[in-house]
Amino acid sequence: MSSPVFAQASAKPILLRNVKIFDGTGSALVEGQGVLVEGNRIKALVPAADTVSDAEVIDCGARTLMPGMIDAHWHSILAAISQVAAMTADIPYVHLVAAQEAERTVLRGFTTVRDVGGPSFALKRAIDEGRIAGPRIYPSGAMISQTSGHGDFRMRTELPRSALSGLSVAEQAGIAAIADGEAEVLRRVREQLMLGASQIKIMGGGGVASAFDPIDALQYTEVEMRAAVSAATDWGTYVCIHAYTSAAIQRALDCGVRSIEHGQLADEDTAKRMADAGAWWSIQPFLADEDANVYASPEQRAQQQMIAEGTVRAVEFGRKHKVKMALGTDILFNPKGTATQGRQLAKFARWYDNAEVLRMLTSGNADLAGLSGPRNPYPARLGRIEADAYADLLVVDGNPLQDISLIADPDRTLMFVMKDGRIHKNTLPATETTP
Repeated sequence: MSSPVFAQASAKPILLRNVKIFDGTGSALVEGQGVLVEGNRIKALVPAADTVSDAEVIDCGARTLMPGMIDAHWHSILAAISQVAAMTADIPYVHLVAAQEAERTVLRGFTTVRDVGGPSFALKRAIDEGRIAGPRIYPSGAMISQTSGHGDFRMRTELPRSALSGLSVAEQAGIAAIADGEAEVLRRVREQLMLGASQIKIMGGGGVASAFDPIDALQYTEVEMRAAVSAATDWGTYVCIHAYTSAAIQRALDCGVRSIEHGQLADEDTAKRMADAGAWWSIQPFLADEDANVYASPEQRAQQQMIAEGTVRAVEFGRKHKVKMALGTDILFNPKGTATQGRQLAKFARWYDNAEVLRMLTSGNADLAGLSGPRNPYPARLGRIEADAYADLLVVDGNPLQDISLIADPDRTLMFVMKDGRIHKNTLPATETTP
């Protein structure tokens, strides 16, 4: 057995044979085909009886081959560090922790993440250049927030802001950007686009993690919100919004926002309107269970319970009205929680069959990421096993269409992880080379 090797690249084409394929779109495993990888793309699906000259052959032992998974709501810089450390440690330390977690993320089978808040541009560059291991990152950059909004991490002692005030710690780090009024929103959105944001994240309502904004608070006026959407649209991309309540979601839809992040407190009429608008609903398994983010105050825990009850209703509304649903985790300031990434997403099998969950975690989430249009940093196909798609591939020891819990235990069940044609993990038997 070979040991896990960081980003091992082959000078020859790689043929993955003796596999049963979940292609990211179907509902059954495809047999009788192998997958030929050349460079960072899938070259072709090859009949099992065919040979490929001068290829490195990897026998997958009749295991399941599937696309790398995609987390639609991830914070590359903030997931694996406590909130106190994120706000007090040296900024380079925060990024070093994030780099360590990036490798763990790809080894869990998540070869792409849609990063919806945090200064992930440098981490993305280092990963894309092959300097460190990690997933593809669709970066939003700093979360754009009004004063007192969900991205305003200042303490009471830092108020009021004046013309002489400096940036807050979170703003200096690039975690958030506080912007009030149309002109300032335009400036801050355009700054993130200049840095390389593939989409823009704004805060449209209150939340649990922040100390001062009530969860039912409406944030950003229509004028401000339309400014953000206009700037993103001019750049060929879109805005996603943090919003829980029906009022916040309705305002966002009025302003042309394309993706609702969370939305657990939406009523049925709002869910129907999302479907009619063709908006995406990016939802997370917020169930106030053993895998939930940890909050200290009784008020935060009460809000967390309310959102957990709303999660059940929200998913049911989304299914009923055929809203375009995307799945993510939003693990935040939770160093111990990142290892539960797959386990949390497997919980959606409570509402969807296993094939639907896997489709959403592959081709479905890829379609949401692709909304970034010309700002898409990875323009080839993601989340699918087909010719010319990126070679982001997993070999699972078992059939996740029958047992979705296999994605919850990657150390045991993921035998092989390839991202961008490079092997990050291989515990399959030794390979051979065809003549």
